[in-house]
Amino acid sequence: MLVRDAMTTVVLTIGPDHTLRQAAALMSARRIGAAVVFDPDAGGLGILTERDILNSVGLGESPDIERAHAHTTTDVVFATPSWTLEDAARAMAHGGFRHLVVLDGDEPVGIVSVRDIIRCWAPARQPAPA
Repeated sequence: MLVRDAMTTVVLTIGPDHTLRQAAALMSARRIGAAVVFDPDAGGLGILTERDILNSVGLGESPDIERAHAHTTTDVVFATPSWTLEDAARAMAHGGFRHLVVLDGDEPVGIVSVRDIIRCWAPARQPAPA
């Protein structure tokens, strides 16, 4: 199975000056765990995840003051729609992250998460073993 079969095509793109609260509200409304941050001054695309927001709040930082650019990962590993799910899982395990931005050329076309991969690999909802 390929990344294109598992990825979420709802790609939330935010700017570097969004507050963490604004980013969290947008992510929550779309029921997604990551946003693509487009910052041409910092080299293009980065990713902001729910974990980044949680870490900031856990440090006592204000989500109304902190900006996305200060918490964005810019050293991003990108996937392509034609990667296998094994390729994506390997990249996630190696890099220690749970989301991959999927690019078609230079354009973000989706995000694939660990949850997306598990959903594809696990059989349809069945009772958990006792």
